[in-house]
Amino acid sequence: MSRSTADSASSVTLPTPKERRRLREALALSEEQVAEAMGVTKATVRAWETGRSAPRGRKREAYAKLLGTHEPGDAPSSPDSPAASPPAASPASEQPAEPRSLPPSPVRPQAPAKAQTPAPAPAANVRPKAAAKRAAKPPKAPSPSPGIAAGPARKGTPRPQERLKPVEAPPVAEQRPVGPPAVPGLTPEEAFDALYAHAAPGLVHQTYLLTGRRRLSRESVEHAFHRAWERWPEVARDADPVGWVRATAYEYALSPWHRLRRTHKHPDAPPTEAGRRALLTALLELPAPYRRTVLLYEGLGLDLPETAAETEASTPAAAHRLLHARTVLAKRVPELADPDTLHERLGSLVTEAPTTTLPAARAVRSGSERRTRTWTRAVLGVTAVLIGVTGFTAATAPTRYIPVNAPGETVNGVPVRGGPQKLRPEDLELRDKLRSEPNPGPERLIPAAE
Repeated sequence: MSRSTADSASSVTLPTPKERRRLREALALSEEQVAEAMGVTKATVRAWETGRSAPRGRKREAYAKLLGTHEPGDAPSSPDSPAASPPAASPASEQPAEPRSLPPSPVRPQAPAKAQTPAPAPAANVRPKAAAKRAAKPPKAPSPSPGIAAGPARKGTPRPQERLKPVEAPPVAEQRPVGPPAVPGLTPEEAFDALYAHAAPGLVHQTYLLTGRRRLSRESVEHAFHRAWERWPEVARDADPVGWVRATAYEYALSPWHRLRRTHKHPDAPPTEAGRRALLTALLELPAPYRRTVLLYEGLGLDLPETAAETEASTPAAAHRLLHARTVLAKRVPELADPDTLHERLGSLVTEAPTTTLPAARAVRSGSERRTRTWTRAVLGVTAVLIGVTGFTAATAPTRYIPVNAPGETVNGVPVRGGPQKLRPEDLELRDKLRSEPNPGPERLIPAAE
């Protein structure tokens, strides 16, 4: 492969990780089918859809063709020609002021099975047999999860049945990150401070709804922003930096190891208001993955594929978690049996103004840098100690084997040697007499008087 071909393949624009997953599900393709077509493993495809990695080279171009987002004019033919670049994402403001509610995806009109999914052209590193088999086989329409599509669609958030139908993929140039427009000319510190001021208060309140512990929620958000500042170049380039911080805070808050800490062993006292207390108590009775799913979908208004991607679960698994959570909440609080009522109650609970006082953004940044320096010094110190011990051992170790001659010692407790005992003088005298005066006859020996 020439250098110009490699540069053109690496400059192909890919959609965001969440959009990659939505496009795959819209094409009715499973992770196994994509992995077989691309010649990679299922774990690699999952890493591409979660944003942990991205394809490179010819695989990047083949992956874009497979998703239907690559056009022949997207990649330049030579290194000198300008490459198409994705829309710039704001490093500081990627979260709307209100709970995010995506517009309903356009639903494809009913058409023959052959016209629904255009067969992608086979590219390099793609198995031709699998590509031909996939192109000749009409895709299966994804079956919506049972029960989730019941009831009218709520405002601003499409029902999962609509979201799981095949949709037309928008051009890459029209995909814009959700959130306010980017503010040019910000330094990394200013961008981080703006992100912290915009998202930290709401995240503290959300983690409190997940855990029921105010102190743990504040600690989780601080930990998430510490990690964000440590990896700020990665977070700044992310299409949804608030989602990155939110996922990190949720993972830390829902860690089971906090039960071993005395300060976080029991939840705080429930609120005094009866409605909020009943809803929060019922929410805390759910398992952690179900609690997180219902909060993201019903509280924040995320789409079902986005909820599944953030919880690192498949879309059907997230749908069934949501169904189970709705059933449990309806049993605990009967007025929440209607999904629209549950969405309204959780949405109003999420948008409440938090009462926790947070440290300043500068203190969070300095704390992250101080922790990084501490861990770096600790690692360097341990490494220096290991090098010193290894060097001392190598310098003082003998160069040849020296056998050890142990001195003799008295051994006690050895049992008496077996066999006949040592003869006494009387025994020796009798033996000599019998040998010297044999009596071959049958007479009986009579003791003679001395």
